[in-house]
Amino acid sequence: MRLKLKRLADQAIIITGPSSGIGLTAAEMAAARGARVVLNARNEGDLQQVVDRIRQRGGQAIGVPGDVADDEAMDLLAQRAVEAFGRIDTWVNNAGIGMYGRLWEMPMADKRRLFDVNLWGVVHGCKAAVRHLRAQGGAIINIGSVATDRAIPLLGIYSASKFAVKGYTDALRMEVEQAGWPIAVTLVKPASINTPFIEHARNH
Repeated sequence: MRLKLKRLADQAIIITGPSSGIGLTAAEMAAARGARVVLNARNEGDLQQVVDRIRQRGGQAIGVPGDVADDEAMDLLAQRAVEAFGRIDTWVNNAGIGMYGRLWEMPMADKRRLFDVNLWGVVHGCKAAVRHLRAQGGAIINIGSVATDRAIPLLGIYSASKFAVKGYTDALRMEVEQAGWPIAVTLVKPASINTPFIEHARNH
């Protein structure tokens, strides 16, 4: 089946991690251009503030609280999107966390949690997205980092997670193409962006 993406104003878009930074800006810009946005974050209060602000500006948005590290939460996110807007056209796996410190100094539990969000969150989101998009078509957009291609000292575990996201995304793209499904699979690799990343990142 030939891939044909809809114009933004005709799309229903899921975005994870929209409480700040790239996710927040993407959600607001997409809604301003007519897209219906379905937003997911762990903090229900922050999530509702974003939804309310988009609605006050005339946009269409719903919030679905949940943790991307929870596979069932991503299935529920997809279900809620379809219930609200009838379909999913684009899924943006944006949720992520950073962590500063030398690799041997960071607690293993913190490193595992970072991978649960940064890698497994993408895996869970992609699994749910593919299930809904393989028949009707659409786009999966994974947010990597400049650290996807070049490891950064003191951001070693973050870099490792983003290297893993690249490997997963590249393999998914090839498998989707081989299956003949009309899904665009994209990896975006931002460099330094003026977001609260540094303030939010745990520092060891």
